Amino acid sequence: MSREILKITGEDREHFLQGLVSNDVARLKDGLVYTAMLTPQGKYIADFFLVPAGDAILLDVDASLAPMLTQRLTMYKLRSKVTIAPAALYLHRGLGARPDDGFADPRHEALGWRAYRQDPAGEDTTDWTALRVGLGVPETGAELGPDSFILEMGFERLKGVDFKKGCYVGQEVTARMKHKTELRKGLARVVGAAPLRAGADILSEGKPAGTVLSVAGNRALAYLRFDRAEKGLEADGQALRFETL
Repeated sequence: MSREILKITGEDREHFLQGLVSNDVARLKDGLVYTAMLTPQGKYIADFFLVPAGDAILLDVDASLAPMLTQRLTMYKLRSKVTIAPAALYLHRGLGARPDDGFADPRHEALGWRAYRQDPAGEDTTDWTALRVGLGVPETGAELGPDSFILEMGFERLKGVDFKKGCYVGQEVTARMKHKTELRKGLARVVGAAPLRAGADILSEGKPAGTVLSVAGNRALAYLRFDRAEKGLEADGQALRFETL
């Protein structure tokens, strides 16, 4: 997992971000803020962490999204007194005791800590995919893509959205999904008797019901139609057990 760290400076930085992201930037006073940027239609553009850093805010994003996200933020900047630039920092992650420069991962306590340092991290042997599958945490490029709605992907459970903060791009659609509809599709965990295959189609009574996404042995995250999940599921010829998150 390659990450890019951006640095946002300028006196308007908090106000600027507040109108663009799904979470409340004021929460930076308590540590990391997990959030997303959406299209006006409420669909996913990018998810990232905002990091308090004195007179700056760091933005920790998947490296594959960094150029596009920088371009989008710059487009929205207009006359705001804000500067967006790469930061010469590297992400370090770990489980167990949190170091003095570390921040607790706000999505789930079992995801450990994140720190931002001038030197690259050493080899990491943690099986983060297995941990994500066990906790139901989506990731860029695996579960999260241009057609994703963040509520279907569990962002409320993962503390990545705030429904009281006021307007931001995509807020209207997100609020409507929260208050006026019951989610018919979304992220779930499936379990088989044998190892699963990422990308496998999930069927229910011969009808398409979803897709296997991140895999950890015989467990996987999947995008499912919930109305079909209760009728029995299978993928690649083996029966699956469905678990809500």
